[in-house]
Amino acid sequence: MDNNQPQPKKTAFSAIKPTGAFTLGNYIGALKNWLFMQEEYHCYYAVADLHAITVDIPAPELRSNTLDAFASLLAVGLDPKKSILFVQSHVPQHSELTWVLNCYTQFGEARRMTQFKDKSLTAPQNINVGLFDYPVLMAADILLYGADFVPIGKDQKQHLELSRTIAERFNGRYSPTFTVPEGFFPKYGAKVFSLSDPLKKMGKTDEFSEGCIFIQDTPEVIRRKFKRAVTDSETEIRYDAVKKPGVTNLLTIYAICTDKEVKGIEKEFSGKNYAQLKEIVADAVIGKLAPMQKTFKEVRGDKTLLTSLMKEGAQMAERNARKMLSKVYRKIGFVEKP
Repeated sequence: MDNNQPQPKKTAFSAIKPTGAFTLGNYIGALKNWLFMQEEYHCYYAVADLHAITVDIPAPELRSNTLDAFASLLAVGLDPKKSILFVQSHVPQHSELTWVLNCYTQFGEARRMTQFKDKSLTAPQNINVGLFDYPVLMAADILLYGADFVPIGKDQKQHLELSRTIAERFNGRYSPTFTVPEGFFPKYGAKVFSLSDPLKKMGKTDEFSEGCIFIQDTPEVIRRKFKRAVTDSETEIRYDAVKKPGVTNLLTIYAICTDKEVKGIEKEFSGKNYAQLKEIVADAVIGKLAPMQKTFKEVRGDKTLLTSLMKEGAQMAERNARKMLSKVYRKIGFVEKP
């Protein structure tokens, strides 16, 4: 055996919900890492529109958000020639495998998912079965493509563990079928917090939009939001997540947008005040987002191109998803379709 032969790339899967406009937090916390991963792994990246309907969202909004999300993936630099980009509902095997996996998931396991408990408290008027079954659909997303790695944050760790449990249970009952996925905790990126409340994560559904930088925000809006960013009553600019969360958040954003190490940038701000810090960080963000905004407008405005890329991505994803689902059906004992 020739040890010098290149090893086949490992597979990674990740998805993002089209529940709102993408934010700087989405880019720094997830999408920037997807860019690095597409160079080293065989990546599947999905717009998770099936996951999006666990909350009440009007049809026109979901449709528009989904197209925006797909265009945004291209705008941040994801390459359809390097990664498989697709819309989740365009690959029906996700829903089909979910039903199968439901039958290999114990009710008690699903009931223990903390996100279901948390979201049930925030939206008690809409505690639907889809919200409860969300982690099983997530397991289907991952297992369908034989993903070796799944980039996750701490809030998704429990869901990944359920995916591993389901895979091991199915493999043990029949024979090795699913790859048991591992969590991937990227060395790049960081969690970005709200400018209005630096103790809360910056998210697409942030109730305080002034604390959230959206990728499509204009330079004027970005400057205004940074000017209003919460800091503290001191004047020293230093990295201290516990005592100075607001300033630390600004330094983190600056470091990521300028590709610098956080620990080394404090010297840059020596002798500067908070107003200057906010202005410099705003400039860095505006500069980082400008090319993304340009590409987004071009892609989103070209419906033929957008439709073509969605179709190509779905076809590639479905080709592999169909193989896995067929293998699962055979092992379970379903009669093959004539």
